[in-house]
Amino acid sequence: MAEADEASKPLFAGLSDVSISEDIPVEGEITVPVGSPSHDDEYSTLDEPVKETILRDLKAVGKKFGHVMYPKKSTTLLRDWDLWGPLLLCVTLALMLQGGSADSKEDGGPQFAEVFVIIWFGSVIITLNSKLLGGTISFFQSLCVLGYCILPLTVAMIVCRLVLLGGTGTASFIVRFIVVVASFGWSTFASTAFLADSQPPNRKALVVYPVFLFYFVISWMILTFSPSHSDGATDTGP
Repeated sequence: MAEADEASKPLFAGLSDVSISEDIPVEGEITVPVGSPSHDDEYSTLDEPVKETILRDLKAVGKKFGHVMYPKKSTTLLRDWDLWGPLLLCVTLALMLQGGSADSKEDGGPQFAEVFVIIWFGSVIITLNSKLLGGTISFFQSLCVLGYCILPLTVAMIVCRLVLLGGTGTASFIVRFIVVVASFGWSTFASTAFLADSQPPNRKALVVYPVFLFYFVISWMILTFSPSHSDGATDTGP
């Protein structure tokens, strides 16, 4: 009978008499977590003024220009890639090449569009070639590097335009030739310094060769540029 009475009692019958003394502190809190500012929130650009955003992007582009002018092994161009710098350089170079002697009424070709297409189409072909050969960088990272490394050739184009203001003689050609060759070597070396490590060791030559041709074509366009007759001397007719 005693066993039956014990079995009939509720399992937790004695717990109702248990009380917690007021002298025993109850630790812990039950609170709803309020979102504290995280690291990502501090760098959010959603509420950032447009002026600060533009200045920050311009500083980033300028820093990448510095890496190209002083080429060294760095992942800045690959990690923080953008296409604003390449677009700016491409437009600047195309505008300065526009108005040459080849841009005549008989030719009728939009030289700006030709330069623009050559640069971007060539960059895309080199990038696809790099990916097919087993490159480890992304498509847009390669475009970023190739575009930013046009900077020395853009500077060479500015120098050549200034030299051509003094005439188109032999001395002018020699000066332009030296400037263009130096800029060509600079662009090729800078681009391969950033892209070489991302390629398999036994296929680096297959990647460097198209880069060489790409910058050679741009260099040839700069070297062979001559101002149109309308930009040169005035008409001396009767």
